[in-house]
Order: sequence, then C-alpha cells, then structure tokens
Amino acid sequence: MVKEMARAPFQVLVFPYRKSGCGFEFALLKRSDAGYWQAVAGGGESDEKPIEAARRETYEETGLSRDLQFIQLITVLPIPATEFRDRHLWGKDVLLIPQYCFGVLVQNEQIVLSREHTNYRWLSFEEACRVMEYDGNRIALWELNERLKTCSS
Repeated sequence: MVKEMARAPFQVLVFPYRKSGCGFEFALLKRSDAGYWQAVAGGGESDEKPIEAARRETYEETGLSRDLQFIQLITVLPIPATEFRDRHLWGKDVLLIPQYCFGVLVQNEQIVLSREHTNYRWLSFEEACRVMEYDGNRIALWELNERLKTCSS
C-alpha cells in the first residue's frame, strides 16, 4: 500500500524560462481544472524543503529535469490557508502559508504536460503578465525578469 504524503504548509511557484533573442521567454501552463494561465504551482510534501518541492513539482507538471538550474527569488507570497483542503493538518493558528518563488532555466528540454494542464505557451514578460490570473504571480515574474536582465547585461 502506498502511503500518501502529508501536505506541508507552504506552496511553490516556478517559472520555466529560456533565452530568446535579446531577452527571455517564460512558460505558462493552462490549468485543466480552472482554465487560467499560471506558472508551475504546488505544495510541499512532508519534510520537503521549498527547493525540493520546486524541483519535484516542475518535474511532475512539465517533465523537466530536476537537475536544471533553479533560482530562488526573494518574493515570498502569503496565501490564505483556507485555500487548501489539508489546512486542518496545520493547526488552527496557521492562517497564511508562504508561497516560495523560483525560476528554472530551460535550454535543451521539451515540456511534457501532466493532466493538471491542457496547454503551455512561451511568452514575453509583458504577454505573461497580461494573461496570468494572480497579481502575486506577476510580482514574482517581475522579480525574475529584472534579475535576468541584470545578469545578462
């Protein structure tokens, strides 16, 4: 019997990105359950660290290797615990959980979607900001884009 992992009280958000001409493109995924566009998103399991959850979620949702180069962002977004069915496991004092944000460089790999998503698109920063559902996602993407511009100049 396979034991189900307990969900940890944090979330990860991961933006796959690639070099494109003089700038960068970012992969957004279209959720199959809600129909909106977002980065890779998911929760930590048991005693996972955020970077471990980011690598696992990215692999599960896109098929991208866990060994790619991940960048942890400074952006940490609060999410109401009421958004998660496992919130009862965290205790009544856990009102918000942190969402840790990352970027992951994609060079020679293809995205292969899980059933959680129906489509993906590589978009410019401006295009991605227009189609994403949540302001917090835009904040994290802004930070990643600024970091990439600084590193490449």
